[in-house]
Amino acid sequence: MTPSSTTTTKPSPFAPSTSIPGHGTINIALLPPSTPTLHTLSYQYPLKLISPDPTTLSSGQKVILAFLLTYGGGLVAGDNINLTINLAAHTRLGLVTQGSTKIFKAPSRDVVSRQIVKVKIANGAALCYLPDPIQPFRESCYEQRQCFGVEKGASLCVLDWVSEGRRARGERWSFWEWRGRNEVWSWSQAGEGEEKGRSRLLLRDNVILDTSAEGFSEGLAGRMDELGVFGTLIIRGPVFADLGEYFKTEFSSLPRIGARSWSTSTEIPQLSVEEGRRAARQKKEKEDGVLWTAAAVRGLVLVKFGAKEVEGAKNWLGSMLRAEGTVQREFGDGALLCLR
Repeated sequence: MTPSSTTTTKPSPFAPSTSIPGHGTINIALLPPSTPTLHTLSYQYPLKLISPDPTTLSSGQKVILAFLLTYGGGLVAGDNINLTINLAAHTRLGLVTQGSTKIFKAPSRDVVSRQIVKVKIANGAALCYLPDPIQPFRESCYEQRQCFGVEKGASLCVLDWVSEGRRARGERWSFWEWRGRNEVWSWSQAGEGEEKGRSRLLLRDNVILDTSAEGFSEGLAGRMDELGVFGTLIIRGPVFADLGEYFKTEFSSLPRIGARSWSTSTEIPQLSVEEGRRAARQKKEKEDGVLWTAAAVRGLVLVKFGAKEVEGAKNWLGSMLRAEGTVQREFGDGALLCLR
């Protein structure tokens, strides 16, 4: 008779993992006397975060750049990303991607890929978030929620855009559903009692693109008026004050119905350098089928735009941001990676 043997498992000397799939954290802290540093950078599959060495600008300002990535370049059906970002007072973060985020085909409408981003920006801090566009494939479902909490002196520049899919494969807004919501809340660490931490909604921008919507026999592609990309740019705070004013000024200068458009006129008027640049850009906008608008909303500037193709939208947005100069001056060339 064989004696029974028992196996004992020794406890691990390491603490149990608290990591959750798809969760990530970026914390930017300020070390004495005034040195911004990447205090925390953590992530779990399918999310990946990379941050090179901080960039010191000609002004002496140190900017931290982080890349928001996914394994395989996109999200498969059912993937969930949950990213939390905290910027301490007087810090700067540029958040970019290395290419469009693909949303792969889902087995059914019930299997949704999601991305949730929660950001808190303290007084004097600034976030420049300029990712590449989301590219949803045929029969995919995607939901994105981004919430930005800003203190009184905080600054924010956020780009959120989506393309029609893979045009080379005949995809024209042929996904099942795309939902995007951006919220900006004011909040404060100061105060006492109920006033401390109290928040107030400044902006809620909600976009729903659903191919199952009733009353549209031509489908989503027919309702997009031949646009191949649609996007939103949100601008707020003292760092981006000039940029916001620039968009409002340029929008007010667009030719109105019945007005003379020098960009298409055969006459050659005497234009200043700025007027000539504006006329050339407006001519290019017409060629690329760019449509856009800008409006002031509770201390923010909200820009909506669309174009026939992603490249046309990149050309337009890149020309606007480079002509004004704030992003390059305050965050460096790396912050404009998505517009190259």
